[in-house]
Amino acid sequence: MMRTHTCGELRITDTGKKVTLAGWIQRSRDLGGMTFIDLRDRYGITQLAFNMETQSDLCRQARELGREYVVQAIGKVVERSSKNRKNPTGEIEIIVQELKVLNPAETPPFTIEDETDGGDDLRMKYRYLDIRRNPVRQNLELRHKMAIETRNYLNNVDFIEVETPVLIKSTPEGARDFLVPSRMNAGQFYALPQSPQTFKQLLMISGLDRYFQIVKCFRDEDLRADRQPEFTQIDCEMSFVTRDDVLETFEGLARHLFKQVKNIDNVTFDRMSYHDAMKYYGTDKPDTRFGMRMGELNEYARDKGFKVFDDAELVVGINAAGCAGYTRKQLDALTDWVRRPQIGAKGLVYVKCNEDGSFKSSVDKFFDQDQLKSWADALDAQPGDLLLVLAGDDAATRKAMGELRLEMANRLELRDPNTFSCLWVVDFPLLEWDDETRRYYAMHHPFTAPLEEDMDKLNSDPGNVRANAYDMVINGVEIGGGSIRIFDRDMQAKMFEVLGFTPEEAQSQFGFLMDAFRYGAPPHGGVAFGFDRWCSLFGGSESIRDYIAFPKNNAGRDVMIDSPSEVDEKQLEELSLKLKK
Repeated sequence: MMRTHTCGELRITDTGKKVTLAGWIQRSRDLGGMTFIDLRDRYGITQLAFNMETQSDLCRQARELGREYVVQAIGKVVERSSKNRKNPTGEIEIIVQELKVLNPAETPPFTIEDETDGGDDLRMKYRYLDIRRNPVRQNLELRHKMAIETRNYLNNVDFIEVETPVLIKSTPEGARDFLVPSRMNAGQFYALPQSPQTFKQLLMISGLDRYFQIVKCFRDEDLRADRQPEFTQIDCEMSFVTRDDVLETFEGLARHLFKQVKNIDNVTFDRMSYHDAMKYYGTDKPDTRFGMRMGELNEYARDKGFKVFDDAELVVGINAAGCAGYTRKQLDALTDWVRRPQIGAKGLVYVKCNEDGSFKSSVDKFFDQDQLKSWADALDAQPGDLLLVLAGDDAATRKAMGELRLEMANRLELRDPNTFSCLWVVDFPLLEWDDETRRYYAMHHPFTAPLEEDMDKLNSDPGNVRANAYDMVINGVEIGGGSIRIFDRDMQAKMFEVLGFTPEEAQSQFGFLMDAFRYGAPPHGGVAFGFDRWCSLFGGSESIRDYIAFPKNNAGRDVMIDSPSEVDEKQLEELSLKLKK
């Protein structure tokens, strides 16, 4: 080995030892009679010392070295006279006896420090340098630990890890596939998997009753902070289980990760129906770290002569506790915020609940004090609180109010990243209607089973059939989701029919699964977690890119290797492809 110790392990108890270290030069300091170099590796920083009086040649050599040079140093561990209590190795230094440059380095394009001067684009271009910084390295260490602990937990409850294919069949349901042309089968294409869904169901039919995989998945969709074209799932499936069995098993996984990675005990999970999530929070992934639930005001606000409310399908409000002191400037800023295209509200009505029990609102000319009091009572408001009200179409207004609720929580600093509120959202709609194509689509995927009590509605009222599906939501982030699956061939054929598949289309796309159902499919269900999202949640970041070693940017490009890129025409010819000019 080229080193006897790492740069993070030597302590005062090692004084007197002769050691060999290797790493990168973090910084150097020339103090005239002495020169000091901070040597860094993945494990920490150790100070190297050179004395000009006793080691003049070695000291001059050290002064010529620049940042990020790769060096090997041999020397003796001594106690430092000026200790650095913030550094674990800060009580010692190495009196260097031999110094070898393993590789010189050019000055890096940004400073390799915790607080760097490099912007996102520059750091992504030189990601291998960015990973040398402590925050990025620590993110990847967190990811590693979470993967290890995930495997530990699932192994201990009898899951078996099985790899499934990466080159699979394209299916048009769901997000857009990445396609891979086949050279040996001209004009035909593989797809990269959006998930291993059908394969894990086939594994249940095979008798491997508890499967998992930490697996790469691919979706060709528009990107944002919590999306990448390639991402990682903790993918799981179980046989002979009910919904409660699945939820309890993976609550156990969550508790294990919280304990082993965050050292947090006593994590609890609530359950909330999709209907209640939309009614009270305006989203199917509610952040329940704080209250401020939405309340419907139709009964108290409509048909009172205020046209905006009278014409609205929904009037809904939230109670921002303690905010009655908001100034007109602050309220105008909130109004401008909800009018942004991303939110889409036409305006904002407010009611201040004054300390003397009176009310001051932006609609005083239309509503008297008793009427405003009914609003306050409906929203459980107290003197000193502020009511914020939106009106319009039901779905759009709920969504806008859900966004306003989160914005107010941000302004009031109610979303503490070190507090965790966990729940399962259950009883989703099985299907969603698309006006443009005039057909139903599966809200999750076509293999999700309906709730047993809603089975008879598949023919008469498919839009009101609930799915035996569930999402794990933590702090307003959908960490993962799954469902109990259809395991009966006739039921699966019925689902394809409701989704508008002809029997021929169903056979062409999913015949392999339908055929497998002929041979004794067990009842089964599963879940898939966004592993990158788990990591960003535990790391306290909103962006999953921070927890991926080599991520893509928001345009889906890897700016470090300049990908995607054009390919040689000969390669295209071999694939029976030709680009239009």
